[in-house]
Amino acid sequence: MADRGSDSGDSSSDADVSSVMGFSGFGKKARTFDLEAMFEQTRRTAIERSQRVLGHYSIIRNRLVPSSCVCVNRKQDSDVIGPPLPPALGAQTDEDEEDDDDDDVVGPPLPPGYKHSTADDDDDDDDDMTDEEDDNPVKKIPDTHEITLQHGSKSVSALALDPSGARLVTGGYDYDVKFWDFAGMDAALHAFRSLQPCECHQIRSLQYSVTGDVILVVAGNSQAKVLDRDGFQVLECIKGDQYIVDMANTKGHTAMLNDGCWHPKIKEEFLTCSNDGTVRTWDLNSEKKHKSVFKPRSQQGKRVIPTCCTYSRDGKLIAAGCQDGTIQIWDRNLSVHTKFHCRQAHAAGSDTTCLTFSYDGVTLASRGGDDTLKTWDIRNFRKPLAAVTGLSSFFPMTDCCFSPDDKLLLTGTSVKKDEGNGKLLFFERESLQKVYEIEVADASVVRCLWHPKLNQIMVGTGNGQAKVYYDPVKSQRGAMLCVVKSKRKEKHAETLTQDYIITRECDLINIFAYIPSYTPTLTKETVKTYIMFLFQINAVLLNFLFISTFFFHNLGPYFCVQFCPAQCVHCLKNAASLKFDISRK
Repeated sequence: MADRGSDSGDSSSDADVSSVMGFSGFGKKARTFDLEAMFEQTRRTAIERSQRVLGHYSIIRNRLVPSSCVCVNRKQDSDVIGPPLPPALGAQTDEDEEDDDDDDVVGPPLPPGYKHSTADDDDDDDDDMTDEEDDNPVKKIPDTHEITLQHGSKSVSALALDPSGARLVTGGYDYDVKFWDFAGMDAALHAFRSLQPCECHQIRSLQYSVTGDVILVVAGNSQAKVLDRDGFQVLECIKGDQYIVDMANTKGHTAMLNDGCWHPKIKEEFLTCSNDGTVRTWDLNSEKKHKSVFKPRSQQGKRVIPTCCTYSRDGKLIAAGCQDGTIQIWDRNLSVHTKFHCRQAHAAGSDTTCLTFSYDGVTLASRGGDDTLKTWDIRNFRKPLAAVTGLSSFFPMTDCCFSPDDKLLLTGTSVKKDEGNGKLLFFERESLQKVYEIEVADASVVRCLWHPKLNQIMVGTGNGQAKVYYDPVKSQRGAMLCVVKSKRKEKHAETLTQDYIITRECDLINIFAYIPSYTPTLTKETVKTYIMFLFQINAVLLNFLFISTFFFHNLGPYFCVQFCPAQCVHCLKNAASLKFDISRK
């Protein structure tokens, strides 16, 4: 009680002080809430609101739809508006509704176990067929149309297409490199540039860089060249010293080149291999010396010649196929020892013509000079995954490549003259089962290339032709740009030349020494016109020659003596014979 009294006293004193000071209090008390009461009030409010809304909707429905005009169908649970049906008609309607499923099918009853297909089933079947077509890689081969680019009369030994697919470059045994622009060509299919970058050396390999601004040219000499997109030289590799025994100490190759390629990630780096037994990497910005050198060795540790080389898709591995049938793979940063190698990949003494990695970087395909095609898993490099035999190869650069979806592997076959057609064969990647083939021409198929962006296949043949296969539905741009253009009209250039007649000093003065003549370009029509003109003036010319001969024979010495600027022996003899006075006044 004393405490209560003290509390009340304190509160009264606080109230007095607050009233004197002019404010309500020294502090505020925290408010307390009854949560149960608040929840109960909220629930009641929601119930009342729902009842009001439902009552409002029921009033509106009763006004719009009278109860006497509503007929409820228990089977379909739908409201039917209208007067009620008679009892007999209502019963008949119920029976008809029970037999609706039977009335949908017209015709004799179906046999037992037969399931009627619906529209949904048809759609599912169409989807399944579409999926099967998408899964079938053969359906993706673009071979419905083709064009032929005439490179020359000798084998097309090199093909290259820039990453955008705008320009194609071909090289051959005729030492020529030709540039083809799909957007600039018309239906005549003429190259816009032709040159011989390595003089009298066969072109063995061509490849655009990863950016497409420069081209690597590997020929039969010891110095690789780099050209720009228009064919002008950018770099020429240095030649090594052939009198140094250790090829690692030379600055460049000392023997014929066999193959070369660009780094897939670094645009300034490229790779070459040569008969000097080395594989060298080069930097585009340093032409004085190679960047690194790899020396393949045989099982006895002797030097062996690499015939082809390539980078892996990520650029971390360098692979080389050698003449002793081995395939050797190095880490790009470790040039001493091989990371993977297979000693009996192909027959010893045969040239491995091509090595290429799949797009996933796991599978390596090799085309051997022993008429085989093999696939390898670089993680287990002891034996091939699959192999195909009987694929004849007469050229040291016969190609093989993967399809853009990595499901097919294609290569070409060689044939002797007049013994059949060269073929482009397509194999399933995993099992190397042949799934498709294209008869290209009555010559060997040397090079093949499947561009992933254009979805077009380029083939180089042994008779100097480069063929481009495409499908207007599946392919884009490339060869489709030039086939739709009409041929340009030939413009006959006409030139005006001047012929000068040079005579001796003592000969008669020829007043016709300066004779302009009109010489148009010779065509069939021009030749015919000339022949008719000659026939017409033949008689006139004969008469003129007869008269001129008589004139010069009788009066020629007189004019020679009178007008000769120098008193030569010939003129003196003429004067003595004719007894002319040659003294000049």
